[in-house]
Amino acid sequence: MRFGVPKEADHYETRVAMVPDTVKALIKKGHAVVVQTGAGLTASISDADFAAAGATIAADWNGVLSGCDCLLRIQPFSESEVAALPEGKAVIGFLAPARNTALVQALAKKRITSFSMDAIPRITRAQSMDALSSMATVAGYKAVLLAASHLPKFIPMLTTAAGTIRPSKVLILGAGVAGLQAIATARRIGAIVEAYDVRPAAKEQVKSLGATFVEAPVANDSETKGGYAKEVSAEVLAQQRKLLHEHVAAADIVITTAQVPGKPAPRLVTKEMVAAMKAGSVIVDLAAETGGNCELTEPGLVATKNNITIIGLKNLPATVPLDASRMLARNFMAFILEITKDKEFTFDWKNEIFRETCITLNGEVNQKRSNQ
Repeated sequence: MRFGVPKEADHYETRVAMVPDTVKALIKKGHAVVVQTGAGLTASISDADFAAAGATIAADWNGVLSGCDCLLRIQPFSESEVAALPEGKAVIGFLAPARNTALVQALAKKRITSFSMDAIPRITRAQSMDALSSMATVAGYKAVLLAASHLPKFIPMLTTAAGTIRPSKVLILGAGVAGLQAIATARRIGAIVEAYDVRPAAKEQVKSLGATFVEAPVANDSETKGGYAKEVSAEVLAQQRKLLHEHVAAADIVITTAQVPGKPAPRLVTKEMVAAMKAGSVIVDLAAETGGNCELTEPGLVATKNNITIIGLKNLPATVPLDASRMLARNFMAFILEITKDKEFTFDWKNEIFRETCITLNGEVNQKRSNQ
C-alpha cells in the first residue's frame, strides 16, 4: 500500500505520524510512503531525512493525496477536510469517535475507510500499537517538569551552607500510565510522592515506584475489562473528595490524570481544595482536554487562582515532539503491519484489533465494535 503523511493542520501539533526509521521498515515490507514537504520540521526531522529513508517527498497536500491510498495523521480531520478527500481513500489517526460523531458520519458519507488509534484494545498482543499509552508516558513525564518550572521552590531536599531545604510534596491523582510516569519522574528528581487511584490494583504499582498510596473509598467495580478506570457514583466521588482534601492541601504539586474513556473527566479537585493549598503551589491537569479534573482548570491555559498556578495546557506530548513522534510512528507501523497482508487491508473481523479500530467502511459506521 501507499501511505501518505501530510503536514498536521493544527498549528499547535508538532508531532508527525512517521519517522525515517519506520518509513524504512514499511518500505522493507513492500509498502511505499509519501511525505509532504515540511511535515517533520517541527519534530526536528527534515525532508532530506525522510528522502534518505526512501520516502517520496510531495510538495503539497494534493501531492500527498494523489500519491497515497491511506493517509496517516495525528489530529482528527475537520468535516471540511473530509469533504475534500477523494472517495475510497483510507485514513488512520486519532479520531476520538465517541466524541466526534459528526466526523464519523462525514467519513462514512464520503465512503472513507477509517481506523482510530485511540480505539486500540488494551490486550497484550496490541501493546506495541497502544498509542494512548505511549502519549500518556510523554504527558506524565512532561507534567512533572512543567510543575517544577512553575514551583517557587526546589523539588529535592538540599543540604547547603545556608541550611537544609525540605523536599517538595507531590500528589498524583490517577495511577494509569501517565500517573505512573509522573510518579517515577517526580521520584527521580527527589520529591516525596503520594498517589491515588480508584482501582485497588494500582496500589502495588504505586508502591513499587517508591510512592505512598492514598487509601480512599472505592467502588466495587472500578475498572473496565481493558484496564481503564470506570466512572464512579456521586456518593463514592463525594467520599473520595473528602479524604483527598487534606492531601491536596498538603501538596506543593498536584498532578491529575484521571480520565474515563468517552466521557468528561471526573472532577476530583474542587475550588475549596484549591483554596486550601499553600500559596505558590501548582496543579497540572492532564485531563484538561476532556474538561479537567480540577474545577478551576481553564483548558488550554496556565491560570493563577488564589496564588495557585493551574496548568491546563492541552496536548503535552506535542511539547516533546521528536521522541513523541518516534513512539507514535512505531505504534502506527505496528498497527499497519497488523491490519494489512499482501499490501492490502485484511478486513479480518475475527481480529479484535481490526474490529475495534475500524470506524467506517463502505459508507457505513462499523457496528461490530464492542466498546462503543
